[in-house]
Parts: sequence; C-alpha cells; structure tokens
Amino acid sequence: MPETATAPPAVGTPVAEVLGTAVAALGGQQRDGQVQMATEVAEAMEEGRHLLVQAGTGTGKSLGYLVPAMLHDKRVVVATATLALQHQLVERDLPRLVEAVKGVPGIDTSYAVLKGRSNYACLHRIRAGVPDDQGTLVDVPLGAMAEKVLELRAWAEEEAEQKGSGERDNAPRHTDREWRQVSVNHRECLGASKCPFGQECFAEQAKEKAHRSHLVVTNHSLLAIDAIEDVPMIPDYDTVVIDEAHELTARVTQAATDELGVSDIERAARRAMRWTDGDGDPAGDLEDAAQQLAEAFEATPPGRIDEVSTQLSDALVLVRDAARACLSAFPRESGGEGEGDAGRTQAKGMVQEVFVNAERMAAGSQADVLWLGEARDRFPARLHIAPLQVWGPMRDKLLTDKTVVFTSATLMLGGEFGAVATSLGLKPTERVGSQVAPSDPDTALPWKGIDVGSPFDYGQQSILYVARHLPPPGRDGLGPAQLDEICDLVDALDGRTLGLFSSRRAAETAAEAVRARLPHLTTLAQGDAQLPELAKQFVEDPHTCLFGTLSLWQGLDVPGDTCQLVIIDRIPFPRPDDPLMSARAKAADDRGGNGFMEVSATHAALLMAQGAGRLIRTTTDRGIVAVLDPRLETARYGRFLKASLPPMWSTTDPALVRQALKRLGGA
Repeated sequence: MPETATAPPAVGTPVAEVLGTAVAALGGQQRDGQVQMATEVAEAMEEGRHLLVQAGTGTGKSLGYLVPAMLHDKRVVVATATLALQHQLVERDLPRLVEAVKGVPGIDTSYAVLKGRSNYACLHRIRAGVPDDQGTLVDVPLGAMAEKVLELRAWAEEEAEQKGSGERDNAPRHTDREWRQVSVNHRECLGASKCPFGQECFAEQAKEKAHRSHLVVTNHSLLAIDAIEDVPMIPDYDTVVIDEAHELTARVTQAATDELGVSDIERAARRAMRWTDGDGDPAGDLEDAAQQLAEAFEATPPGRIDEVSTQLSDALVLVRDAARACLSAFPRESGGEGEGDAGRTQAKGMVQEVFVNAERMAAGSQADVLWLGEARDRFPARLHIAPLQVWGPMRDKLLTDKTVVFTSATLMLGGEFGAVATSLGLKPTERVGSQVAPSDPDTALPWKGIDVGSPFDYGQQSILYVARHLPPPGRDGLGPAQLDEICDLVDALDGRTLGLFSSRRAAETAAEAVRARLPHLTTLAQGDAQLPELAKQFVEDPHTCLFGTLSLWQGLDVPGDTCQLVIIDRIPFPRPDDPLMSARAKAADDRGGNGFMEVSATHAALLMAQGAGRLIRTTTDRGIVAVLDPRLETARYGRFLKASLPPMWSTTDPALVRQALKRLGGA
C-alpha cells in the first residue's frame, strides 16, 4: 500500500518517521495500514477535519493515533470505552512509546489519565467516616465487609504516603459496595477548597496532572459529561481521538440516562431531616411525595410511557416541588456549624439529584424517552429517562467545536460508514467513505472515512458458516435442532468453543446440553464464576467451552488455539419491548426512514461484527464462526449484516464445516 501524502505536523517531524522509530524500538513490524492511519490522523488534526478510521484487529491502531497525537501542537484527549483499553494505553502502550521516542526532538511526551471522581479513593471519607442512614459519620464499618473496607482504607493511606494515584484499578480486590465505603461521587464531594484533605486529594491531583499534560486519556462517559452536559471535567483541548468508537453512542446515552425510585426519595428525605429548617416540614413533605409516586407506579404498566398519565405527572411535579423546597430549607453556608460537613453535603446532594431527575421527568420533553422498569423480587419498580437520540447533542456540543478522530475495528456497517457516521452526528455525504461534497453544505460537517484494512487474511484464516438448514429461532429460546447443532460442532472440534448467546437462559441451556452429551469436555457458563476466572480457565485448557452473553461478545481477547469456533445462536436484534430502541425505531419511521434498518439492524450488525471478531486475533489463528440463525442467508437484511462482518470465506454446508473442525481439532 503506497504511503499517503500528508501535510507535515506542526512540530515539523514527519509522522511516518516517528512511527517507524517507535515501532523499531518496540521490536514490532511496520504495517502499511498503521502507517496510512497515522498519516491520515496527523492530516486530520492539522486540517481540523473529522476522520473515521476502521482499523482491523492487529493493525496496531493505538500507535496509529498516539504518535500523531504526540506530534500535534495542542493538547489531545484520547477517550476509550473500556477500562481494559484505558489500562493498556496507560500501563503499556504510552510508557513504551515515550521510551521509544525520547530521543526525537520536539515531542511533548507528557500524559495523564483522568477518570470520574468515584474511581478515586476519598481521603475525607476514609479519615472522617461514612455517613449512616441518618447522615451521622460512622468511623468503623460494620458487618461482613468491615475487614475488606479496612484493607481498602489502609491501601489508600499507603497510596497517599507514597504519592500514588489512589485509583480503584490499583486497589485490593473488592466489590462495588465495598468501594462505595471509601469513595464519593461528584455530588457528595466537599470540594477541594472546603475539604481538610483537599491538598492530598487523589482526584484533584489527577486533574492537576491532566492540566500539565499534552495527552489526556479518559473514557467515553467522562468525555460526554464534559462536552455534552457542560460539566467541566477535562482541561481545554481542541482534538479528541475516540477509540472503540462503535460504543460511543451507547456510552453517551448511558451517561445521559437518569432514573428515580421511591426509595431514592425516601432516603434523601431521611438524610435531609437533620439539616433542613424553616417553615413546615420540608423533609416530611418530600417523604409524602414519595408515597404519591409509589401509588402512581402501582397504577402504571411497566414499559415505555408514550402518554404520561395525570396521576404520574402530578406525582412527579409533587416530588420536584418538594425537593426544591427541601433544598431551599438547607441553611446557607456561612462558615458556621455544618460547613464542610460530609453528612450535610451528601444529604443535599441526594436531594439535589432527586430534584434534577424529577424535574427532567416532569418536563415531558419529546427529546426524552420515559419508561417504568418492572419490579422483580426484592427490586421495586424504577422510572427511567434517556435521550431519544444523542447525535444532535454530540454534533452541537462536540463536533462543531473540536476535531474528532473516531476509530474502531467496527465502523463500516453494510460495507459503508454512513450508518455509524449518522449515529455520531456527522451528516452522511453523497458518497459515503470519500471526501466529497456533503449532501447539505449548510448543515453537514466535513469528514472522511478510511478503512486501513487488517494484517489478517480472513478468507484463508476463517470460515463463516450459516446453518441455513435450521428453523428460524423462536421466542422460546433454543430448540432441539439448535442444541443438536451446537453439540455436533463442539464435538467435531473437541472443545475450543466460545458460545455467544442472546440471553443468559440460552447460554445456560446450551451449556447444560453440552455437559450432558459431551461430559469429557469442560463446559463453562457465564455466572459460574467471575469473568476473569472463566477466561483464565478457558485459555488454559483447550478442551473447554465458554458460553455467555453480551460481555463476552465484546470484551474477550483469546488469541491462539484456545478459541477456534465462535457460535452465535441468533442475530442479536434488540428486544421488541426495549423501551429506548423501540422509541428510536418509531421516531425513524415517523420521519419517513426505516426504523428497523436504522436501529435494529444497525445494532445487530455492530454486535455481530464484534462477536465474529473474537475468532481471529493473530496472523496464525484459524477457525470458524457458526451462525445458527438462517435469516442471515434468507432474509433481505442478511446481506447488510454479512457485509458488516470480516471478509471470511462463507458456506452453508454443515458436512464441510464438520470436516474443517475435525481437521482443526487434530492440528
């Protein structure tokens, strides 16, 4: 592949030369796709033009954007979706890159990692105690988790003494509940100016380091809060690289989703009682409002709420107004008693959160989707609200002000960038994937899409098998024909199988069938243990099958002979009763589009591409992706889905596939 011409980076050092220096120092091999990517990224940063880069597994895309980011003359933010990639960048890629290019003049190699406040231990909570249900600070944790919390406290003190980061990732093993005893969210934080330990604060030190750094590594959620919700979290920047960009819209949606339960309101009211004064009983009024909301929940069917009933609307207004009055009843801060008190700050923060959420839900905005979750066992019903779409806010508050580079192994759906570009807020061009005149010059943002390929030869290394002879999947889960097919495929390979299922029940049903029919194999199902333990066992024993759901579709990296068969039980369309997805599909239909293709098929294509991507992780990997859903071959949308997958050799012949699996198993 010829080298692409590019404008020189601002510091005057050609990006390809620095990339070559870095790759050589790291003992790697220069890849044409990586060089093309780095050159295009540098050009996009220089010109201030948005860029979509599809870079297949094995391209080395981290270096492909880190090198031009270091060469850029202004601060660059790198945002990832997963903690695993963030950890890889900060703990492995960046230190090695800095060491490799330290002799190259003119490069600012300073970098920092920035996470949400709750990812850092809070020294005030550790040293002053944790507020109990009445808001009183309790120094010693009680119950079964006391020993673990004390261990986390000791670790945090050691981190403070040694000037460590205090990040959750570096802490001793713990649960979410245990970590909450040593951390605070942004509403609970006293603020650096009021906290007696503000000078030592891990979160504040991370922010200060970020302000001193040229490269800031963060996550999609924090980026969304900073750029879209206008809550300043990240130092000023003009360019952002978004890795794992196929997950961005989901993460932005998640960050902009709120929920409200009766217990949230009652707990906030109890905490507020100690601190509120003035006329009447504002905390008691808030408790009464919670009861009104509980009654409204009982009268509301679970699911999406297109028309808010008068009872529910009135209850939400009552909660909103009671929370506002309660906030007003907190005494003004004047340096007196209660000033800087963690219990007071937490109580006010809880009431503030109730107010903000109730106000948003009561507003009835057409830009939001409202739904009531179903009560299950010990978990009562909760009201949820999420944005109908996020491309508008992303476009208005991120893409118009910043230069954005989006990269992932999965950005082209149906062979084009259009679906993903539209979902990200980039108006599609007349000819998607090329730098041509936009369809509407007045509203379109200039962007370019490139596919730098992959070092893998998918046609030689892998087979896509669609079990066309099977019946279409039904609502009742896996039937006898699908279970027979799974067992036959696993038996032919003698293990080495990753099963990706649309539901936990399907994964467990398949695992039970394989255990019963092939007892000589080890068959693991998600939920048998923590995912890292399951992955470790899967890697260590080739005669093992691992069956699971969504987190395995996207989060598992097992190169080599461990995984030579990936089974996908059905096309992973969103559930028809999914409130947000169904609302988005309806909105697409209402504006004259195709809601099924724009929402459901796009969602399925992304997941299938990610799932199929679990198979080939190195140039020596070999294997088969088996899709048990015949609709991939028979339905009209099947072509779109297949075009979204890696270019594997395709067949529907079960005998041929079993022979290939037996050859792989004997290799």
